Amino acid sequence: MVNAHYIFDPMCGWCYGASSLIGQLDQIKGIHLQLHPGGMMQRTPISEDFRQHILASDQRIAELTGQVFGEDYLKKVAAGDPLILDSYITAQAIMATQHLGYSAVDMLEKIQRAHYQSGLPVSQPETLAELAGQLDIEVQAWSAAMDEAESKVEAEIQRTRNMMQRFNLGGFPSMLIEENGQWRNVTVSHFYRQPEQWRAFWEGMLEPGQSPA
Repeated sequence: MVNAHYIFDPMCGWCYGASSLIGQLDQIKGIHLQLHPGGMMQRTPISEDFRQHILASDQRIAELTGQVFGEDYLKKVAAGDPLILDSYITAQAIMATQHLGYSAVDMLEKIQRAHYQSGLPVSQPETLAELAGQLDIEVQAWSAAMDEAESKVEAEIQRTRNMMQRFNLGGFPSMLIEENGQWRNVTVSHFYRQPEQWRAFWEGMLEPGQSPA
Protein backbone atom coordinates (compact mmCIF):
# COMPACT_ATOMS: atom_id res chain seq x y z
CA MET A 1 0.00 0.00 0.00
CA VAL A 2 1.26 3.45 -0.97
CA ASN A 3 -0.04 6.46 0.93
CA ALA A 4 -0.66 9.53 -1.21
CA HIS A 5 -1.25 12.76 0.71
CA TYR A 6 -3.07 15.41 -1.31
CA ILE A 7 -2.69 18.95 0.03
CA PHE A 8 -5.34 21.18 -1.51
CA ASP A 9 -7.77 24.00 -0.99
CA PRO A 10 -11.38 23.62 -2.13
CA MET A 11 -11.36 27.22 -3.40
CA CYS A 12 -8.05 26.94 -5.26
CA GLY A 13 -8.40 27.21 -9.03
CA TRP A 14 -5.24 25.20 -9.64
CA CYS A 15 -6.71 22.39 -7.51
CA TYR A 16 -9.75 22.45 -9.76
CA GLY A 17 -7.32 22.18 -12.65
CA ALA A 18 -5.85 19.05 -11.05
CA SER A 19 -9.21 17.48 -10.22
CA SER A 20 -9.23 14.99 -13.08
CA LEU A 21 -5.83 13.68 -11.97
CA ILE A 22 -7.03 13.33 -8.38
CA GLY A 23 -10.17 11.52 -9.48
CA GLN A 24 -8.04 9.15 -11.55
CA LEU A 25 -5.67 8.53 -8.64
CA ASP A 26 -8.56 7.75 -6.32
CA GLN A 27 -9.49 4.80 -8.56
CA ILE A 28 -6.08 3.12 -8.55
CA LYS A 29 -6.10 0.06 -6.30
CA GLY A 30 -3.25 -0.06 -3.85
CA ILE A 31 -3.06 3.72 -3.48
CA HIS A 32 -4.45 5.09 -0.23
CA LEU A 33 -5.37 8.68 -1.04
CA GLN A 34 -5.67 11.03 1.96
CA LEU A 35 -6.99 14.57 1.60
CA HIS A 36 -5.57 17.47 3.62
CA PRO A 37 -7.60 20.66 3.21
CA GLY A 38 -6.02 24.10 3.41
CA GLY A 39 -7.54 27.30 4.73
CA MET A 40 -6.77 29.81 2.00
CA MET A 41 -9.86 31.97 2.57
CA GLN A 42 -12.46 32.23 5.31
CA ARG A 43 -15.72 33.84 4.17
CA THR A 44 -13.94 36.38 2.00
CA PRO A 45 -16.00 38.69 -0.26
CA ILE A 46 -14.18 39.13 -3.55
CA SER A 47 -13.07 42.65 -4.47
CA GLU A 48 -13.14 44.07 -8.00
CA ASP A 49 -9.35 43.93 -8.33
CA PHE A 50 -9.27 40.33 -7.21
CA ARG A 51 -12.01 39.43 -9.67
CA GLN A 52 -9.75 40.47 -12.52
CA HIS A 53 -6.93 38.42 -11.05
CA ILE A 54 -9.24 35.41 -10.80
CA LEU A 55 -10.37 35.69 -14.41
CA ALA A 56 -6.79 35.96 -15.69
CA SER A 57 -5.67 33.07 -13.50
CA ASP A 58 -8.60 30.90 -14.57
CA GLN A 59 -7.74 31.45 -18.22
CA ARG A 60 -4.18 30.33 -17.52
CA ILE A 61 -5.41 27.28 -15.60
CA ALA A 62 -7.72 26.29 -18.45
CA GLU A 63 -4.88 26.57 -20.97
CA LEU A 64 -2.44 24.48 -18.94
CA THR A 65 -4.76 21.85 -17.50
CA GLY A 66 -7.60 21.57 -19.99
CA GLN A 67 -10.22 22.06 -17.30
CA VAL A 68 -13.36 23.91 -18.36
CA PHE A 69 -14.68 26.90 -16.44
CA GLY A 70 -18.42 27.22 -16.92
CA GLU A 71 -20.14 30.22 -18.44
CA ASP A 72 -22.34 30.70 -15.37
CA TYR A 73 -19.27 30.91 -13.15
CA LEU A 74 -17.34 33.23 -15.49
CA LYS A 75 -20.32 35.56 -15.90
CA LYS A 76 -20.79 35.69 -12.13
CA VAL A 77 -17.17 36.69 -11.57
CA ALA A 78 -17.04 39.18 -14.46
CA ALA A 79 -20.41 40.82 -13.71
CA GLY A 80 -19.53 41.72 -10.15
CA ASP A 81 -22.27 39.57 -8.65
CA PRO A 82 -21.83 38.80 -4.94
CA LEU A 83 -19.15 36.15 -4.54
CA ILE A 84 -17.87 34.83 -1.21
CA LEU A 85 -15.09 32.27 -1.09
CA ASP A 86 -14.83 30.08 2.00
CA SER A 87 -12.20 27.37 2.29
CA TYR A 88 -13.36 26.49 5.79
CA ILE A 89 -16.99 25.50 5.30
CA THR A 90 -16.11 23.62 2.10
CA ALA A 91 -13.35 21.74 3.94
CA GLN A 92 -15.88 21.10 6.70
CA ALA A 93 -18.24 19.54 4.15
CA ILE A 94 -15.50 17.28 2.84
CA MET A 95 -14.67 16.16 6.38
CA ALA A 96 -18.35 15.52 7.13
CA THR A 97 -18.69 13.43 3.98
CA GLN A 98 -15.72 11.29 4.91
CA HIS A 99 -16.96 10.91 8.50
CA LEU A 100 -20.19 9.41 7.16
CA GLY A 101 -18.27 6.85 5.11
CA TYR A 102 -18.73 8.52 1.73
CA SER A 103 -15.99 9.56 -0.68
CA ALA A 104 -14.22 12.79 0.24
CA VAL A 105 -12.91 12.96 -3.34
CA ASP A 106 -16.47 12.79 -4.69
CA MET A 107 -17.57 15.66 -2.44
CA LEU A 108 -14.53 17.73 -3.41
CA GLU A 109 -15.34 17.18 -7.07
CA LYS A 110 -18.97 18.18 -6.53
CA ILE A 111 -17.94 21.36 -4.73
CA GLN A 112 -15.48 22.26 -7.47
CA ARG A 113 -17.98 21.60 -10.25
CA ALA A 114 -20.74 23.50 -8.46
CA HIS A 115 -18.47 26.51 -8.04
CA TYR A 116 -16.28 26.55 -11.15
CA GLN A 117 -18.85 25.30 -13.64
CA SER A 118 -22.28 26.25 -12.33
CA GLY A 119 -21.37 29.34 -10.31
CA LEU A 120 -23.29 28.09 -7.28
CA PRO A 121 -22.68 29.63 -3.83
CA VAL A 122 -20.72 26.80 -2.23
CA SER A 123 -20.03 29.01 0.79
CA GLN A 124 -23.68 28.51 1.75
CA PRO A 125 -24.70 25.52 3.93
CA GLU A 126 -27.82 25.00 1.81
CA THR A 127 -25.77 24.46 -1.34
CA LEU A 128 -23.48 22.00 0.42
CA ALA A 129 -26.50 20.12 1.77
CA GLU A 130 -27.82 19.81 -1.79
CA LEU A 131 -24.50 18.38 -2.91
CA ALA A 132 -24.59 15.91 -0.01
CA GLY A 133 -28.04 14.86 -1.15
CA GLN A 134 -26.60 14.06 -4.56
CA LEU A 135 -24.38 11.53 -2.76
CA ASP A 136 -27.52 10.06 -1.14
CA ILE A 137 -26.56 11.32 2.30
CA GLU A 138 -29.58 11.55 4.60
CA VAL A 139 -30.47 15.06 5.78
CA GLN A 140 -30.27 14.52 9.53
CA ALA A 141 -27.04 12.53 9.27
CA TRP A 142 -25.54 15.33 7.18
CA SER A 143 -26.53 18.00 9.67
CA ALA A 144 -25.01 16.08 12.58
CA ALA A 145 -21.81 15.36 10.64
CA MET A 146 -21.45 19.02 9.66
CA ASP A 147 -21.83 20.06 13.31
CA GLU A 148 -19.11 17.62 14.33
CA ALA A 149 -16.81 18.67 11.49
CA GLU A 150 -17.27 22.34 12.40
CA SER A 151 -15.62 21.70 15.76
CA LYS A 152 -12.63 20.04 14.06
CA VAL A 153 -12.06 21.97 10.85
CA GLU A 154 -9.67 24.59 12.24
CA ALA A 155 -7.46 21.91 13.80
CA GLU A 156 -7.48 19.94 10.53
CA ILE A 157 -6.47 23.00 8.54
CA GLN A 158 -3.69 23.69 11.03
CA ARG A 159 -2.41 20.13 10.57
CA THR A 160 -2.29 20.77 6.84
CA ARG A 161 -0.33 23.96 7.38
CA ASN A 162 2.09 22.13 9.67
CA MET A 163 2.59 19.47 7.00
CA MET A 164 3.25 22.11 4.37
CA GLN A 165 5.80 23.79 6.61
CA ARG A 166 7.46 20.50 7.52
CA PHE A 167 7.98 19.51 3.89
CA ASN A 168 8.49 23.03 2.55
CA LEU A 169 5.47 22.90 0.26
CA GLY A 170 4.88 26.19 -1.50
CA GLY A 171 1.15 26.05 -2.14
CA PHE A 172 -1.82 24.19 -3.57
CA PRO A 173 -2.05 21.64 -5.01
CA SER A 174 0.76 19.62 -3.47
CA MET A 175 1.24 15.87 -3.19
CA LEU A 176 3.37 13.72 -0.92
CA ILE A 177 4.11 10.01 -1.11
CA GLU A 178 4.58 8.17 2.18
CA GLU A 179 6.04 4.68 1.87
CA ASN A 180 7.94 2.62 4.42
CA GLY A 181 8.47 5.66 6.59
CA GLN A 182 9.92 7.69 3.73
CA TRP A 183 8.31 10.84 2.34
CA ARG A 184 8.81 12.58 -0.98
CA ASN A 185 7.17 15.25 -3.04
CA VAL A 186 5.29 14.71 -6.31
CA THR A 187 4.93 17.78 -8.54
CA VAL A 188 1.32 17.52 -9.69
CA SER A 189 1.73 20.23 -12.32
CA HIS A 190 4.18 18.02 -14.25
CA PHE A 191 1.24 15.77 -15.14
CA TYR A 192 -1.30 18.32 -16.38
CA ARG A 193 -2.84 17.03 -19.61
CA GLN A 194 -0.89 13.78 -19.20
CA PRO A 195 -3.30 11.28 -17.62
CA GLU A 196 -1.51 8.26 -19.10
CA GLN A 197 1.82 9.31 -17.59
CA TRP A 198 0.11 10.05 -14.29
CA ARG A 199 -1.40 6.57 -14.12
CA ALA A 200 1.88 4.97 -15.16
CA PHE A 201 3.72 6.87 -12.43
CA TRP A 202 1.44 5.57 -9.68
CA GLU A 203 1.18 2.06 -11.03
CA GLY A 204 4.97 2.02 -11.13
CA MET A 205 4.96 2.89 -7.44
CA LEU A 206 3.04 -0.33 -6.78
CA GLU A 207 5.55 -2.57 -8.55
CA PRO A 208 7.97 -4.32 -6.18
CA GLY A 209 11.31 -2.60 -6.05
CA GLN A 210 10.15 0.26 -8.24
CA SER A 211 10.42 3.94 -7.33
CA PRO A 212 9.80 6.07 -10.42
CA ALA A 213 11.25 9.56 -10.56
